[in-house]
Amino acid sequence: MADKPTDLTQLGREAPLPASPEEARLDRVPNPQADTAYVARFTCPEFTALCPVTGQPDFAHLVIDYVARDWLLESKSLKLYLGAFRNHGAFHEDCTVSIGKRIVDEIAPAWLRIGGYWYPRGGIPIDVFWQWGELPKGVWLPDQDVPAYRGRG
Repeated sequence: MADKPTDLTQLGREAPLPASPEEARLDRVPNPQADTAYVARFTCPEFTALCPVTGQPDFAHLVIDYVARDWLLESKSLKLYLGAFRNHGAFHEDCTVSIGKRIVDEIAPAWLRIGGYWYPRGGIPIDVFWQWGELPKGVWLPDQDVPAYRGRG
């Protein structure tokens, strides 16, 4: 068995929810399949943040896809980072894009996309999509499969 990473700050130990996204730490682990291009997906169907104007809660379904290089994003640290947004005021676009950029800064993937499927506020749903890099040739990329908001259908 390979050596365990020693710089993990949250996995395997008690870790409180960070007070803000800026205070949150994203941990990474070495990619044991760094010679293979593949997509890893995180889905967060219950993401929450606050409207920066009204302070009311905003809800989203986030889907994060990435093709790793040397590093994988450690999932517990991602869960805590995303949870730190629940008391953070930012517009839908800012939340979605800043999450994608922060992950890129931390793990330097070959490619990343994030879809933020936001539930309606004021009667209008806002979906936000951001991509970084070029998808490597030959990588299978499934659809995000989040249906467009249909209201009462």
